[in-house]
Amino acid sequence: MANLLYLVHRLPYPPNKGDKVRSYHLLKHLTASHTVYLGTFVDDPDDLRHLDTVRALCAEVHAEPLDPPRARLRSLSAMLTGEPLSLPYYRSSAMRDWVAGIRRRHAIDATVVFSSVMAEYATASSLPVGHPLLVDFVDVDSEKWAQYAVQRRWPLSWVYAREGRRLLAYERALATRATRSFFVADKEVELFQRLAPECAAAVQSMGNGVDADFFAPAAWRVSPFPPGEQAIVFTGAMDYWPNVDAVVWFAAEVLPALRAQRHAIRFVIVGRNPAPAVQALASEHVRVTGTVEDVRPYLQHAAVVVAPMRLARGVQNKVLEAMAMARPVVAASDCVAAIDTADRPSGLVAASTAQEYVRQVDALLASPEAADRQGAVGRDTVLAHYSWDAHMRVIDGYLPGADAARRPSREAGRPC
Repeated sequence: MANLLYLVHRLPYPPNKGDKVRSYHLLKHLTASHTVYLGTFVDDPDDLRHLDTVRALCAEVHAEPLDPPRARLRSLSAMLTGEPLSLPYYRSSAMRDWVAGIRRRHAIDATVVFSSVMAEYATASSLPVGHPLLVDFVDVDSEKWAQYAVQRRWPLSWVYAREGRRLLAYERALATRATRSFFVADKEVELFQRLAPECAAAVQSMGNGVDADFFAPAAWRVSPFPPGEQAIVFTGAMDYWPNVDAVVWFAAEVLPALRAQRHAIRFVIVGRNPAPAVQALASEHVRVTGTVEDVRPYLQHAAVVVAPMRLARGVQNKVLEAMAMARPVVAASDCVAAIDTADRPSGLVAASTAQEYVRQVDALLASPEAADRQGAVGRDTVLAHYSWDAHMRVIDGYLPGADAARRPSREAGRPC
């Protein structure tokens, strides 16, 4: 067993949103074979009640409360320093001191960073030669900011474009220093390799998974929808801007055309902390649930699940969960491309324009039998290719104790 320092920007429990699902399963995987010291922030006070669950997995946990309004003010200092706004948002002297103390008290064999913004704690002091520094970028976050810039008006468009440029420079420098960098999908790897060609040989994919035993259809699970209703379901954290953008766009551009053809349709938005723009959608034809105790009944009894993401790419947990529940999914083409391959059809249906969403969703609503067959293919895909343990195992080859053939080809800190 090795001693690992694991740095995560948000408490990896409960696994109730995309990044926390991934960071939690990575934590579980690491603690199965190693001793883990976890440094993390808590940006939702309700998560504090789950600290004991996380502590039971780790040798030590530093979970530091983070106040988002204050963090946003702290971010403004980046305008003077020229760094990305994201870095001072998560900057804390207490976290830096805790990391330094852990390194003094324990022989740390490797450092695992989840989200690039936590890497400055890993690199604040010189790392020993050969010390593995493993970074899970998840997505190319700089590209998200670049997309935001296109969608927003000035001055936010300027701020977001600046963040995209500065964050990309930071990501490139970090990937140069890291032993190995991971992204959620091959498409994200290819994107980063184009943006940072000097690091092309030092990055690889480490995919998302899904707990197919938990997300499984069950005959006893009662429908949350009225009889006769055709529910088109979207799930996700509804204070996350790409999710907000997706449902607002779908409600405005797709839903009216669908309802003109099928009056029993209702768009059901399931997820915690709905933003004002999401709450404003609530109407006779749109249901906004807010936090629900269990998302599975909403998925299992959905006529169709949609993921019309315009500002996010890669393997979406919400899509894998719907597939595991054996429901047909119509998703953004970029999201489908991260899962579907020519030799391994996933059961997903891709759409890009409003007209394509209308056509694809309507076809599934018109034939429940075809929808069920599509959903069954999706579940088979999850069972065969998307277990968490299989994906997380990718990181093992770069941790102490790996076979020589599986070790990284270059030492930490050397140029790509």
